[in-house]
Amino acid sequence: MPERKKIQFKGASGDTLAGLLELPDLAPRAYILFAHCFTCGKDIAAASRISRQLVKHDFAVLRFDFTGLGGSDGDFANTNFSSNVEDLVAAADYLRREYQAPRLLIGHSLGGTAVLRATQSIPESAGVVTIGSPADASHVSHLFSSSMQTIADHGEAQVNLAGRQFTINRQFLDDISNSTTQELRELEDALLIMHSPVDSIVPIQEAERIYQAAKHPKSFVSLADADHLLSKSQDAAFAADVIAAWAQQLIPESIRQTKTSIEAGELSVSEIDHRFKLDIHSDDHHWLADEPSNVGGSNQGPDPYELLLASVGACTAMTVRMYADRKQWPLDDVSIVLRHRRDHISDCENCESGPRQIDTIDREISFAGKLSDQQRSRLLEIADKCPVHRTLTGHLQIETVHTDANTKEA
Repeated sequence: MPERKKIQFKGASGDTLAGLLELPDLAPRAYILFAHCFTCGKDIAAASRISRQLVKHDFAVLRFDFTGLGGSDGDFANTNFSSNVEDLVAAADYLRREYQAPRLLIGHSLGGTAVLRATQSIPESAGVVTIGSPADASHVSHLFSSSMQTIADHGEAQVNLAGRQFTINRQFLDDISNSTTQELRELEDALLIMHSPVDSIVPIQEAERIYQAAKHPKSFVSLADADHLLSKSQDAAFAADVIAAWAQQLIPESIRQTKTSIEAGELSVSEIDHRFKLDIHSDDHHWLADEPSNVGGSNQGPDPYELLLASVGACTAMTVRMYADRKQWPLDDVSIVLRHRRDHISDCENCESGPRQIDTIDREISFAGKLSDQQRSRLLEIADKCPVHRTLTGHLQIETVHTDANTKEA
């Protein structure tokens, strides 16, 4: 099932910002950076619903609280539109450092205006999506127009926004007054504009301004009768589904690990979170491998030794079953419990120079059915003849070759 990870990183001002990274079961098609609306937060319904729906389409999504909001440190009164853009760039740096750089930027309301500017500092991005966004940041000044004189006279004012009090400083107004649509004319990424014609907070004329200023490729999708916050779950789901379909043409499938090139008898292992969570494909099947949480994994799948025990156990049961059926013996059921005596992590710490030790697998086999003592004894002998058992106890040689991943992708 999808994984949700609480993460922290340093914002542009040095404050610690709180984020949530949501990962799909499979290796992500791409990473997405999501910017929430003005004075909102990463956990607002629209942001969380759109993110969850995109994860269903195999995208990984990072959303975070801007400085001074939600779980992030810092003072909102000292922030402005430009610092939000810098926080987005810092979030992209975090993804680039810890996972992969974002290929898609999504912004809701003023967050959309911010990602339009931030993309200039995120060269890996291939597309930008705005949802109910103004063409420039100065649009939000109407939210506190009644406090303009107070801000001019005293340098700040307490402003009520969506039922909450915020301190707005003169520097905030100065910053947004310098916002223009110039970055739109310089935008190189593909652009998807989503807006509701009945949006009462940001009128649809703002979407028209964005569309007219931007170069192709650009697209517009109407959000029909959705409100500004996309408070109805079906509106958020629709937006996410459209974004996913639109993004597929921007993100080549070759960037993502797939199982299409796996032939019979081969196995593909690729990283998901660049820690311990692994994506494993055979020609017809897929599963995960991981390490327990206490050693730094996320415990989303069996660890390597559990996979080894499963291989021995499965092969043993199949071999015994085939033999009993061929002999027409009354074997009703076979069950096996296996244990390995060594710890994988401590083993790996000394795998190059440490002393060699003997690995032991304890295998406890139970047979159900009206079997004679002689039949049970013979089945135990057959258990030792399973192909995996013989492979592990025989002369096993692993030959390793290096393949340049960069050359392979190209």
